[in-house]
Formats: sequence, C-alpha cells, structure tokens
Amino acid sequence: MVALKSPAEDGIDLSSPTHGDDEIRAMQRAIPALFARWGLTDAEAAILLGGISTKTVQRWRDGAFGRVGRDLADRMSNILGIHKALRLIFTDPARGYAWIRKPNTAFGGASALEIMLGGGLEDLLRVRRYLDSARGGW
Repeated sequence: MVALKSPAEDGIDLSSPTHGDDEIRAMQRAIPALFARWGLTDAEAAILLGGISTKTVQRWRDGAFGRVGRDLADRMSNILGIHKALRLIFTDPARGYAWIRKPNTAFGGASALEIMLGGGLEDLLRVRRYLDSARGGW
C-alpha cells in the first residue's frame, strides 16, 4: 500500500493567501470607503466579508487592520472586482454605486446586494460573473 503525503509534507502551504501583504493592506483600506459609497451598514459589510464581527468592520474603518486569511482576501478581491466592473460599465460612478441596490431581472428581481448578502463566496462570484459578462468579460 502506498502512503499518501499530506500537502505540508510535499511543501505545499494551503493556508497562505493568494495575495501579497501589500495587496491585502490596500484592499483593507479600499473596502471601507467602497462600502460607505454603497451605503452598507456594518452588519451588511460583515456579511459580505464572510461573517467577520461588526467590531472588526469598525476597526477597519478606523485604519486598524488585522490578519487576513485566504477566504477574506478572496472576498475582498471579488468585491473590488465588482466595483471595477461597475466603474467600467457606468460612466457616472453614482449610477454604479446605486446599481448595487436596484432590483435586477438577472437575479430574479433581487438586487445585487441581496444576492451578495446570501453570505457565501459563491454569492459574490455570481454578481461578479454577471458583471464581467455584461461588460464583455476579460
């Protein structure tokens, strides 16, 4: 019988984020400003960020950042990808910020925010993929 090695034994670190420290800090600085423009409550922001505490959301707004795991880094990256897609689609930034709360037939009449508040990473990805396809993708 052949013994399988664990990822750690093969030198693979599955816990390391896919984003560098500088990129993570930049995302942490950008997210509170974006959420303010989207008009999110701290509770809504905490859900989009994977269920972090509202205290952590408040600390980020005050510029006090902590460690970020891969799930949170991926969430921030996708949220900023949604923002970027909206900026490319709408020439008026205010329209893009407002779009988040508007009912959308692509989501069965729900808004993008309602979809994202499902709380799963796949909910963020659903909105991002829709916007990427609407703007012509990559």
